Amino acid sequence: HLFEEGRVSAAARTAQFERRYALTSRVYPGGTPEWMDPEASMDRLIEAAAKAHGIGTVRCFADYFRTPAKAGQASVERLLRAGRLERVTVKGWDRDVFRHVDAKIPRRAEGRALLSPFDSLVFERRRLEELFGFHYRIEIYTPAAKRRFGYYVLPFLLREAIVARVDLKADRTGGRLLVRSAHAEPSAPSDTAEELAAELCLMRDWLGLQEVVVSPAGDLARTLNEAIAARRPSPDPFGGRVSPLTGETGYVALVSPVD
Repeated sequence: HLFEEGRVSAAARTAQFERRYALTSRVYPGGTPEWMDPEASMDRLIEAAAKAHGIGTVRCFADYFRTPAKAGQASVERLLRAGRLERVTVKGWDRDVFRHVDAKIPRRAEGRALLSPFDSLVFERRRLEELFGFHYRIEIYTPAAKRRFGYYVLPFLLREAIVARVDLKADRTGGRLLVRSAHAEPSAPSDTAEELAAELCLMRDWLGLQEVVVSPAGDLARTLNEAIAARRPSPDPFGGRVSPLTGETGYVALVSPVD
């Protein structure tokens, strides 16, 4: 409560990333900064949310930092008057939508990412469904028999659309990234499996695992398994030794084996 009231502030963090608190007057000995004014603070949060969204409603912006919608509405109005936001229209949306004046409209989107269930792109479910036509539910708390897609499902963003979803588990003992199910969206492009395979291999390496194992569950599983197999290094014909013909080492000497 003292932290929320601004009477104490976060002065540092421990090695476990826990906050260390101190009196605000000690953290800011020259006096509290201007941005600690409640309205200025809210404007700073809402503007940051607007920059992150590009376009959005008051609900979108307020939800980004879990700020009250009423305070968010007042902040949006102040930012409009200050010229930091502008009104826009979105086909199919029947409410006020705003765009940050610094938001850029790219010629095309080239993104590719597996999204955590808590990623800001997917966390506001209404926005997600309206923008991408993607209905998403975290099924961790759903009884196993009632799950549609799996326990810990990550949506897959490819360019301008969310094209698939995979239920993942890291088997650290076995050194495997387990794809327990893989489902494609109806409008998924033809290169979905290949692009998803590349992203799964990236995650495998980031987690320090050795291989990706795809279970047969889901309509994307077979083609995804083929795409994963195609990315495996060829067997080393020299057993890791230098080739007497080329002077180069085999693949195993360069890439950790996954088979």
